[in-house]
Amino acid sequence: MISKNAAGFVLLSDVVPHIVQEIRYFSTYNFVGERVDGYEEPVALLTREAARALKAVSNEMMVKGYRLKVFDAYRPVTAVKHFLLWAIEDEDVRMKPYFYPDIDKQDAFEMGYIAKQSSHSRGSTIDLTLLDMKTGKEVDMGGPFDLFSEVSHPDYRGITDEQYANRMLLRAAMERNGFEPYACEWWHFSLKGEPFPDTWFDFPVAQRSVKA
Repeated sequence: MISKNAAGFVLLSDVVPHIVQEIRYFSTYNFVGERVDGYEEPVALLTREAARALKAVSNEMMVKGYRLKVFDAYRPVTAVKHFLLWAIEDEDVRMKPYFYPDIDKQDAFEMGYIAKQSSHSRGSTIDLTLLDMKTGKEVDMGGPFDLFSEVSHPDYRGITDEQYANRMLLRAAMERNGFEPYACEWWHFSLKGEPFPDTWFDFPVAQRSVKA
């Protein structure tokens, strides 16, 4: 079922005030190379339940010297359609060197890096990393967000022990607070028992969607 009703969603920064946001699909620095349809503001929206669980993660990580940095949260169905159109445009490979250097972009769906029906559209999935509060820099995870490569698999061991430990630090905190990891992406987590398991939403990523 597709719904345009944002009831049950919140602005993430209202619940987790210390969150750092770099909403990549609002920018041009993403695998598409342009702002993605449906992203009207660089803000993160989530279901209330997922936001509360993420607040617990944030509190835990801040005690350890880290802040959460979010790349994407709720993703409209409209945005997923934009991804599908991008994938069939053979000539548009401008971002290949940065995000999919070793594969053909059409293979990103089959390999699990992009979904034709994304869990993000159900509102309880988030893409994130850790920010070191001492340095103000992202923690080294051994590979960047949205790299379509086996390097992005959480259990990939072709990285340093420290990089792997950083991935596991994030993963352990997310799992302790009710999130499930994803086998293809170290940054991707979904809330267990999510409130809308059979609904995909299609309202804009904008404050007005939840502040009406």
